[in-house]
Amino acid sequence: MSPRGGQSYGFPIYCAAWLPLAHILKPDPPATDADADASTPSPPRPPMAALGGGGGEGRSGVPNKLVVASLDPTVPAGEEAALCPETVVQVKTKEEVPYRMAVHPRGDGVLCAFPNGCRLYRWESQEEDEVHKLALEPDQEALAELKGVGLQLAVSFSGEGSILATGGEDGHLRVFKWPAMGSILTEADTKTSIKDLCFSSDEKFLAVNRSSGPCKVWDLKSSEVVANLTREAGEIFGFCRFSNNTDSSNILFITAMQGDYGKIISWNTTSWTRVGSKKITREAISALTVSPDGALLAIGTIEGSVIVLGSKNMRALVTVKKAHLGIVTTLAFSDDSRTLLSTSFDSTARVTSVGPPKSKSTSIWPVLLVIILAILVYYCMQHKEELLAMLPR
Repeated sequence: MSPRGGQSYGFPIYCAAWLPLAHILKPDPPATDADADASTPSPPRPPMAALGGGGGEGRSGVPNKLVVASLDPTVPAGEEAALCPETVVQVKTKEEVPYRMAVHPRGDGVLCAFPNGCRLYRWESQEEDEVHKLALEPDQEALAELKGVGLQLAVSFSGEGSILATGGEDGHLRVFKWPAMGSILTEADTKTSIKDLCFSSDEKFLAVNRSSGPCKVWDLKSSEVVANLTREAGEIFGFCRFSNNTDSSNILFITAMQGDYGKIISWNTTSWTRVGSKKITREAISALTVSPDGALLAIGTIEGSVIVLGSKNMRALVTVKKAHLGIVTTLAFSDDSRTLLSTSFDSTARVTSVGPPKSKSTSIWPVLLVIILAILVYYCMQHKEELLAMLPR
């Protein structure tokens, strides 16, 4: 049974991402005058998400898949959005589980990390009865540099899609130019595994969290480490994400467990000093994401909860306890920052509507009170003698 608001797909979901449909789908052909008279304009295509996972090797009976599902357009207005139960694309990956995923932001395909290496799936748009149908096909020649390298625990494209970074379970960091796959930097550390990595929006920096030691920040132009962000006593670093401020400066957020609490630490990306830290939950944090507009953070926990916070004050805006019945594996905001996708080992994908941030405008009641007081004062001044005559002598 899937939790309320979740859609079950029949396999444990390890990775997920929204799709850049504007760069994937072929535009509809321009309508002729006859077409315009005979038919109404086609409705806009609903947002779509890619989901990956499965039952693993062996004979569990649970398939390993890469699927695409769209938002359900039949959900009535005002109700919580949900993904469709039927998938748009379905690719079986045989005995290999897609554990991690990176969707290219300009439509070059979907990169999946399998136990023995990575594979790229290219988008194909097939015309059937004048309707464009999506398909994903493996590109057997791409990513030769990432074949046989073992499981990559972190994979990511930069915001413009010109750089690819992967971090291995064996501790090997690889950063490439895309699509040429020329090496930008590599670092091997066999004593640790890479837990997470992320690019800054301007593609200047790459932050890398390992299973031990500091969070390293690399300058991608010089291929040198510019900062080692150290842990305080008892902290265990987890995930990292850069976020834009309204003044176009960057903040780096890092999750950490410290004792019984999961916390979020923020770092200034000029001085590389801590500028904030707040305990968020007593559940271990299993996922982190930042909204494209930089206003929101979201975390998922091993207990299946999802929490959306304001990025400036770390105040919880939306809390969904037991959003999933298992560990939250992936979180992703939509392009407009108003919809949050979450997935879990419990085979469900859930869509949570965040909505626009609350207005900080002044309440109308103090304004009304001032107006009423001003009217009373004016009345008293105009009828001063009459009011004095009414007083007892």
